[in-house]
Amino acid sequence: MQATPASSLFRQGSSFAFTLSKESQGDEKIVEVTFEENDRRNPINFPRSRKWAITIMGCMYTFLSAASATAYTMGFPTMIAELNCTQFQATLGLSVFALGFGVIPLVTSAFSEEFGRQPLYIISTIGFALTHLMLALAPNIQIVIVARFLQGAFGSTGATLVAGTVTDVWDIHERGLPMSIFSAVTFIGNGLAASAGGWIAMNEHLRWRWIHWIQFIIVGTYCILVPIVLRETRSAIVLLGIAQKLSHQNPGIKYRVRAYEERASLKTLIWTSCTRPIHLLCTEPIVISQSLWIGFAWGVLYCMFRSIPGIFKNLYGFNTGAEGNVFITMVIGSVLGFFTNFYQEKLYRRNLSKRWVEGRLYLALVAALFFPIGMYIYALTSISNIHWIVPIVGITIYMWATFTIYQAVFTYLADCYGPYASSALAGQNLIRYLMGAIFPLFTQAMFRTLTYKWGNTLFASIAVLMIPIPYVMFFYGPVIRRWSRFSQKVY
Repeated sequence: MQATPASSLFRQGSSFAFTLSKESQGDEKIVEVTFEENDRRNPINFPRSRKWAITIMGCMYTFLSAASATAYTMGFPTMIAELNCTQFQATLGLSVFALGFGVIPLVTSAFSEEFGRQPLYIISTIGFALTHLMLALAPNIQIVIVARFLQGAFGSTGATLVAGTVTDVWDIHERGLPMSIFSAVTFIGNGLAASAGGWIAMNEHLRWRWIHWIQFIIVGTYCILVPIVLRETRSAIVLLGIAQKLSHQNPGIKYRVRAYEERASLKTLIWTSCTRPIHLLCTEPIVISQSLWIGFAWGVLYCMFRSIPGIFKNLYGFNTGAEGNVFITMVIGSVLGFFTNFYQEKLYRRNLSKRWVEGRLYLALVAALFFPIGMYIYALTSISNIHWIVPIVGITIYMWATFTIYQAVFTYLADCYGPYASSALAGQNLIRYLMGAIFPLFTQAMFRTLTYKWGNTLFASIAVLMIPIPYVMFFYGPVIRRWSRFSQKVY
């Protein structure tokens, strides 16, 4: 750790150096504190073992957040019967979860700037655990709906904050594998939780409440590990802690952290984090198109949480446990996407000088075609005289395509907008989960009117209309970026 500028002071037996600034306030000397190049207290210089521990622990939160989305839906039959509620009211619990997941990150990102990541992790995981307790004890559907919104709000930290933690501790050329794991666990969590939730819900001694009791136990155990493993990784906050410690040791010297002192006020941070994503969504063609594309895919995904149980129960006679097993396709699709992403990274590096950031879209060009193909297979083969494995193949293709699109949108927006990447990604996150909230509310009526076959065919046909999106960005992205006021500041 070092400071600037003027005469240097070196503390023997420690790993830092700092320099007295020419600034002063009366007799008080002011010292600016920064990290030395290889300072091990700088999160980017953490030992690899600690980096991986933090990454895996963060991704575990992502997994638990994703798991709570689908596990809830597998308890619908017994919950509806016990609480004497309607199918729509139960579905509302799925929608408000997505609403909390999409809206709350606009605010929490500002708090991580002000207070650091670790306090947010601790508060969020405790709140997340308590929402599972609320659900397990809920006496009526109204409490369930409130608890589900809060669960989405607290669980959203597992999606938004973890990505920031990964960028805190890994250099840009090392982030490929950690970010792929982060993306994969979202889908893996959805799939495994639905599978387990189905078998729990059909057990007459457990039913829907034990879906939430088990999650409460798991998340509660996770809460204990968070302050131990998930150390603070925001460099400005780490420096602030060091500066405060030095101030106690040397009362006559004021230690300052420029990055922390020059930050905007919390009110300004909240205003910016709430308004800039909306501004980008309204003015930036790249953000608009990518957000609508992944948003539609996410809306269809949330509809599948309801259509899969309906199709495989009514057409193929699956019980609740077997219905949940169908969601293993999410695991298979994400694992396939995880490995094909290595090929995408290879293409990106090989053609970096030629395609630049548009090189992030190679596999997205393929996924744009396979998205509707998978949906058409799922829709048109969901017939009782066609073996159930055929629609499952269609679901797997769709899941691979959705995972690939998700990764492509995430990395492409991050590369296009540089210092504004968090706002661009917050914008697409908002659209993605708003569609996840809205779609399930109308699809039950749609499926009753059109049937599952033609309702899913409609989704597939809309996906066909979206095929040009990655192709336009791939070939004309550089021109569009030159028109962008925000992208011009990056390149």
